[in-house]
Amino acid sequence: MATRNISLTAEQDAFIDEVVGTGDYQNASEAVRDALRLLRSRREEDALRLEGLRRQLQMGIDAIERGDVIALDDDDIGAFLSRLSSSERAG
Repeated sequence: MATRNISLTAEQDAFIDEVVGTGDYQNASEAVRDALRLLRSRREEDALRLEGLRRQLQMGIDAIERGDVIALDDDDIGAFLSRLSSSERAG
């Protein structure tokens, strides 16, 4: 296993001591490895979420280009959102 020196804030160091002290981890390395696994997982989830948003954005752009849009002025937006909300509750 590779060895790497890292710098921690006093708060981070105290937290590692805490989780090792409570028995959640056997040592600091184990705690840091778990933190890195969580970071990797979060980044993967963020990437998936970003890809979903990009697909939704492209769907919206495609709809605009096809003319499948509803033009609303400021006064109509509240009523439109209320109708959408009502139909979601009914469905």
